Amino acid sequence: MLQFFTRLKKLYDCNHPKHESWYSVTPEKISRMIAERCTCDLIVDAFCGAGSNAIQFAFTSKKVIAIDIDPLKIELARNNAEVYGVSDRIEFIIGDYYALVPTLKADVIFLSPPWGGPSYSSKKNFSIDDIMSNYGGGKYLYELTRQVTENIAYFLPKNIDEKQCISLAGEGNLAEIESNFFNNRLNSKTFYYGNLVKINS
Repeated sequence: MLQFFTRLKKLYDCNHPKHESWYSVTPEKISRMIAERCTCDLIVDAFCGAGSNAIQFAFTSKKVIAIDIDPLKIELARNNAEVYGVSDRIEFIIGDYYALVPTLKADVIFLSPPWGGPSYSSKKNFSIDDIMSNYGGGKYLYELTRQVTENIAYFLPKNIDEKQCISLAGEGNLAEIESNFFNNRLNSKTFYYGNLVKINS
């Protein structure tokens, strides 16, 4: 993790002094745990950012497609993948995930959409409607992704409304919540759907 952050900080300081990727990187411990749950042949990281999750997916899955609309984030992700020696297993795409969905095939899709910056934590209860609100909200994002696969891992803020996220699975279907702790503090929550749900967990 030290190597990753050293490289990321170098890019951040020299090239992108206000880039949001610096504060939105998923802790490696959490990324690794999610990657183990999502092991498959082909996984799509829909909002790859600086690549912390895509890199871990490359260690557990055969192929990773990492998408981000921001070329600077793709630059960060590509360089960090080279540092970790997994760039040959990741296909980086600069593009709008929403527009790319009809062209995608995947066993699993990992959704880690922007939460709107650090201010998200000031809300007592973060609504799924606040996720990518300019694109129709977090429910629409989930429903759009279901057109590709039902196996979805949805990485969301620690204060997300859990009932809203569980209801995304639909009547008769299961959803699983995994609380992610880092340095003994709740960091975030991952919701698993489809075959990613552990029935006996």
